[in-house]
Amino acid sequence: MNRYQALLGPVARELQAAPGWQLSRWLPASGLFGANGMQFGPDGRLYVAQAFGSQITAINVTSGDLDIISPLGGPIVAPDDVAFDSHGTMYATEVMSARVCARSLSGSVRVIADNLPGANGITVHQDRVFIDEFRRGGRIFELYPHTDRAPRLIADDLLGPNALAVGPDGKLYFPLVPLGEVWRVDIESGTREKVVDGLKSPPAVKFNRRGELVVPQAATGEIVRIEVQSGAKTVIAKVRPGIDNLAFSPDNRLFISHFIDGGVAEVATDGSNAERVLVPRGFIGPWGLVCGDAGQLYVADGLSLAVISPTGEVSRLGGLLDERFPGFVRGLAAGGPGELLLTTVNGDVVQYFPGDRSFKTLVRKLQQPFGLARAADGTVVVAEAGTGKLLRIDAA
Repeated sequence: MNRYQALLGPVARELQAAPGWQLSRWLPASGLFGANGMQFGPDGRLYVAQAFGSQITAINVTSGDLDIISPLGGPIVAPDDVAFDSHGTMYATEVMSARVCARSLSGSVRVIADNLPGANGITVHQDRVFIDEFRRGGRIFELYPHTDRAPRLIADDLLGPNALAVGPDGKLYFPLVPLGEVWRVDIESGTREKVVDGLKSPPAVKFNRRGELVVPQAATGEIVRIEVQSGAKTVIAKVRPGIDNLAFSPDNRLFISHFIDGGVAEVATDGSNAERVLVPRGFIGPWGLVCGDAGQLYVADGLSLAVISPTGEVSRLGGLLDERFPGFVRGLAAGGPGELLLTTVNGDVVQYFPGDRSFKTLVRKLQQPFGLARAADGTVVVAEAGTGKLLRIDAA
């Protein structure tokens, strides 16, 4: 079942071509709207947050069946991570609305904290709830969902903390993604110390059922076990780059999510790197499309720029993990020879060069630029949705 069938149910319809036209599916529909934080719930299913689809889906890891728990348009907005307490309450961070919500077993949802910009990682330890903010100057808090007590600050002035976990020593472990480091902090005193460095964009930390610290590296696709005392690293599995999070089943099996393409899989840690796919990789959007000279199709897919070969193979030219990528991409058009034109969510219009995966910014900070095109005279025309204008960009 794809994400639209799961969302719409019996209302979902098969596409039909107009008279005189034929319609065929080039690639299958995506199962999820991306795949971000995830955790096993009390029912044994794997719950996956999808920030860009405002959805939380539960996966039966035996059958692969998907069940939408919090739908697009529901009270939980842009969930990025989830955690559960001993009563079955599900907590979710809302990264784009700076909130944290709690969903009871009956399905009722309430906001338990707000004014938390970049609210991202969340974990529950002995029914205590901890969250962090994925941003420059990020903070870590303890929340009190059953009282009116304000969030308690544990650590601040952090560069990009993300999915966190409490270790066997009772300390709170968290990655600093841009720095490639993992730290731990004493929950009560706030004293913190570095555990390990030299990682490549670590988006999360988790402890397996043996109490071992396991950290994925989004930039390389490696998953490493870390010896906390020495900082020694051992690669236990390797998958494609773009990892977002990981979770361990009650019997210690490893599951991985990918924010780049929405894939979810069980990954073997015996050295084989074998994957049992639960949700095949797909697209976050997709948004803009443009055909290349060799029959390939370029796709602006938000977190990455994809290219589809004439025979249907999908690869990623670049993404948010690349230093030379312009950001969340949306509009796409053909430019000059060896050049694509892109718009970003940040309001930029850029030239992108697939040959060396570099880009040049033409204009910054427009108000919601979407579609664009290259005119016959070489100028660029862009639709600025935020103002309702068409803008022409001339060479300086």
